[in-house]
Amino acid sequence: MMKKKLARAACVSALAAWGMQAASAAILSVGPGKTYARPCQAIAAAKNGDTVEIDGGLYSGDVCGVYASNLTIRGVNGRPRIDAAGRNAMGKAIWVIVGNNVLIANVEMYGAKVPDRNGAALRLEGAGFTLLNSFLHDNENGILSGANAASDIVIEGTEFGRNGYGTGQTHNLYIGTVRSLMFRRNFSHDAHVGHNLKSRAQTNYILYNRFSSLRPGETGSTAAGQPSYEIDLPNAGTSYVIGNVIQQPAANQNGAMLAYGEEGASNAGHDLYVVNNTFLNDDPARGVFVMVGSGVTKPVLLQNNIFSGIGTLSTQASTVARTNYRSVAPGFVNRATYDLRPTPSPLVVNAGTDPGVSATGFVLKPVAQYKHVAFWIGRPVNSELDIGAYEANSLAP
Repeated sequence: MMKKKLARAACVSALAAWGMQAASAAILSVGPGKTYARPCQAIAAAKNGDTVEIDGGLYSGDVCGVYASNLTIRGVNGRPRIDAAGRNAMGKAIWVIVGNNVLIANVEMYGAKVPDRNGAALRLEGAGFTLLNSFLHDNENGILSGANAASDIVIEGTEFGRNGYGTGQTHNLYIGTVRSLMFRRNFSHDAHVGHNLKSRAQTNYILYNRFSSLRPGETGSTAAGQPSYEIDLPNAGTSYVIGNVIQQPAANQNGAMLAYGEEGASNAGHDLYVVNNTFLNDDPARGVFVMVGSGVTKPVLLQNNIFSGIGTLSTQASTVARTNYRSVAPGFVNRATYDLRPTPSPLVVNAGTDPGVSATGFVLKPVAQYKHVAFWIGRPVNSELDIGAYEANSLAP
């Protein structure tokens, strides 16, 4: 009975502490006529659990460290634009995220440059981070994270464009050795010589995104770039690549599109599931759709994918390839506008097979489709799966 009373008392005490923290959380407002004129003023004043709300507008040279934990920073009344304007925090980034479990939403960040040419819009040093519905462009790195085995990173609904210094060592995103990365319904394009996504995470969920580049002269938010890998998972790790559009432009720095374990398969998991993606290789002379390092010990699964253009399917001899469709020029509703729904063909429509679940129980069957820009819609599977990232009977993406 005494143990039950002590447990009940501890529970009541924990709830009371949580209630006090929730009650003391503050909203700090930023913008003309607000309490704080600039975001970093509010960020410096914020306590654990607070929310910083930034009015839309331009904030030039506003760089700082973010030290509070469980902090929310979000744009309101439009999307605030944070221009580094030649400044940096700690020689690292526009904002250096030191606190744990920070959430940032609806911001635009650009212009990060530092003396060692490794500057980032966001440098992640704490454990746990979420970025939602934002736009990071024209930085030396969009996001750069350190190694933290206790960190889970979520990035959703966000556009990354034209990040990278040009040496091949900086990227749209560079995620270090963290516990997990959830990268979902994002648009990552035109990395400047580097990769559109590089992740050393132990587990990667890469779901319903578009990785591509703008064609010369095409209207877009940033200038066209020449990326290396579209997706790079250099240390392997349990990785789910499902429902993505993965395009290699004709002008590129590396013929491989998805690289896995090529720097040494040092992560514990060696399971790569590549399911219901649409690969587009626009390079007329070379290409490797999936490049697998020699240290990867398990066969890669390629199932229900469209592989468009020339190139080697996989460099791993033991790769398991099921119900994929290969063609130099598959039929799409409108390839030029990225309407990649398949045209009627019994080789694609209803030709997919159920991929089942992973070794750890993750359901591999796609449930959504990428919708431009950085949205998603449900995948209307009436009977059998179609091959590729889109169902023929779905709404235009």
